[in-house]
Amino acid sequence: MKLTVRGEYALRALTHLGLKYSAGVIQIPVISAVENIPKRFLEQILNDLRTGGFVESRRGVAGGYRLAKPPSKIPLAAVIRHIEGALAPIGCVSENYYEKCNCPDEARCALRSVMKEVRDAIANKLEGTTVADLVERAEALRAAKDVDSDFVI
Repeated sequence: MKLTVRGEYALRALTHLGLKYSAGVIQIPVISAVENIPKRFLEQILNDLRTGGFVESRRGVAGGYRLAKPPSKIPLAAVIRHIEGALAPIGCVSENYYEKCNCPDEARCALRSVMKEVRDAIANKLEGTTVADLVERAEALRAAKDVDSDFVI
């Protein structure tokens, strides 16, 4: 698995929407400015996240985006699979995007065996981590930064 810039921006946008979950819809220019994501690219990403059922949109002057579900109900694995595809480092170990191996004996391939372990570790971590977890980390990191800045001499 390789997380592209598109995937990173999608997760950052979802984190921002998670931080503002109770505020209602958030406009694209606000997310773009705060998260330093190019506006046009963010529009495409949010539209893709909307088709995936992760966000909802409202049109018009008071329009914007918000999470379609509570942050705790959005696992990172689902988002990454939607945006990037397989979590697996090689196609023959992917559960959702399996690709036939070129090796002579798939069942006895040492590389496949190791990559399956890597895939399982990645999938377990991302399945068990939600947008709510990202929000919690973001808040903790901001609080720690605020405390550190109070002690600047």
